Amino acid sequence: MSMAVVGLMAGMALGFAAYFGGFGAFLLVAALGAIGFLAGRYADGDLEPGDLFRPRGSRGDRRP
Repeated sequence: MSMAVVGLMAGMALGFAAYFGGFGAFLLVAALGAIGFLAGRYADGDLEPGDLFRPRGSRGDRRP
């Protein structure tokens, strides 16, 4: 399944949640979707827990 189709389904799910459940349901569906996405990436081996907290730079210092 292409990423465009996955994005379309996610957008439709968020739209239905917003229409039928209001803004609170929209936020809940969006948050649970993000958690599910991260859990799926971790289960596939594409994401390590340290990747979320490690700085992007190779040295790790914050000097300008």
